[in-house]
Amino acid sequence: MKNSFLFFATLVSLSAFCQEADTTKVFKKRVLDATEVDFLISYYKQDGVHSAVSGGMGSEKLTDLASNIVVSMPMNADDVLTVDAGISSYTSASSSNINPFNDSGASGGGDDDDDDRATATPRGTPWLASSGASAQDALASVTINYSHSSDDRNFIWNADVSFSNEYDYTSIGFGGGIAKLFNQKNTEVSLKANAYLDQWRPIYPTELHEYSRYGNSFLSNGYFSGQTVYNQNGAATTDYLPSQFETISSVNRNSYSVSFSFSQILTKKLQASVFFDLLFQEGLLSTPYHRIYFADKANYYLGEPQYIPVYETEANVGVYRLADDIERLPSTRFKLPFGLRLNYYISERFKLRTYYRYYTDNWGIQAHTANIEIPIKLSDQFTVYPMYRYYTQTASKYFAPFETHVSTEKYYTSDYDLSTFNANQFGFGATYLDIFTKAKIWKLGLKNIDFRYNHYQRSDTLSADIVSMAFKFILN
Repeated sequence: MKNSFLFFATLVSLSAFCQEADTTKVFKKRVLDATEVDFLISYYKQDGVHSAVSGGMGSEKLTDLASNIVVSMPMNADDVLTVDAGISSYTSASSSNINPFNDSGASGGGDDDDDDRATATPRGTPWLASSGASAQDALASVTINYSHSSDDRNFIWNADVSFSNEYDYTSIGFGGGIAKLFNQKNTEVSLKANAYLDQWRPIYPTELHEYSRYGNSFLSNGYFSGQTVYNQNGAATTDYLPSQFETISSVNRNSYSVSFSFSQILTKKLQASVFFDLLFQEGLLSTPYHRIYFADKANYYLGEPQYIPVYETEANVGVYRLADDIERLPSTRFKLPFGLRLNYYISERFKLRTYYRYYTDNWGIQAHTANIEIPIKLSDQFTVYPMYRYYTQTASKYFAPFETHVSTEKYYTSDYDLSTFNANQFGFGATYLDIFTKAKIWKLGLKNIDFRYNHYQRSDTLSADIVSMAFKFILN
């Protein structure tokens, strides 16, 4: 699970007029009066029993600590430059099992000649984290956005570039957008386009990596040299041969999107907006280290054979099943989400924010999202807001649970993110606003503090909690 945040400068428009000796001068307010600095930090924790790395079964424990700093700088009265830099560090029981057998910190990937050796009696299990290098990673990202507003503040354009990198993945993005305001700024139409050119550095499950290196003799070479493989009955065997596995030839993933939105102030109390996106992806859309187990193939294990009968339960603390192949998915995907927002001003104390989105794609997934948030203004400085989100989706036509796919299929995944499920998310937030930025740190005046907590529960047993805090400062 990977996290990033982007705060855009708020666009306001006021005109002041003064009359002097039959000459009218128009003064425009700056888009952003002073440099704003946002500090954001979040902590995420999840658990579940459907690890995609272990073929749709096993621990999904994961923790992620993310932080961002966002600096918005007025270049002049009309232009704003925003720089968003962040880093996210996670630990994952699921991805640690790319190599579940070794305590030396190997991930089983790469093409170096320093083969990682299993311990004398390897104790891999999908229910516990391995201590390999893939158990933790860090994602670093930066986004630079430049926006320009016309003199009357009725037309805005922006352009952005982005870069992110982690152990096995690099992304470069660029895009831009325009927005036009009409009807005394009561109507707004916007159009955005983005492209992301990404590249994998594929990491394969250890057993498949060794097969790709040594071919049919891999059980007596490299990692498996001196190790014993067992069949379903717990008997030693040399029959394991994942001959269906082939390494990935194309490592690029390109994503393109176009977004349109229309916003209208309907009354003094009601605002509505509609939006839709067109998204297209091409390239390597599967994850190279997600294992697949076929129903029509024999089972083979590495570890302590007495745990084979309880392999699919948490009582298994010492054996791991060897993969038949990795996840395979089509090289193209079309996505079409569209939805609407309704915001209603109930009173000076209460507001209502609602959101609905429908999603469909050519992989067979259809989804609905509904969200409601009720800001409650306790004072000029404090606002609290309970929130609730419901989500439901159908399964991709390429999904099947653990050991359900058959080897004659062309595409297959056991990633439960592509399964049928519904989810509920309950949350609470609080905002403190310092109107006059009285609190100061060095030359930074505190403008506001925002706190959020959400609990997420999915019908496939995945649960998660996320806590986040954001601090906005004004540079004096």
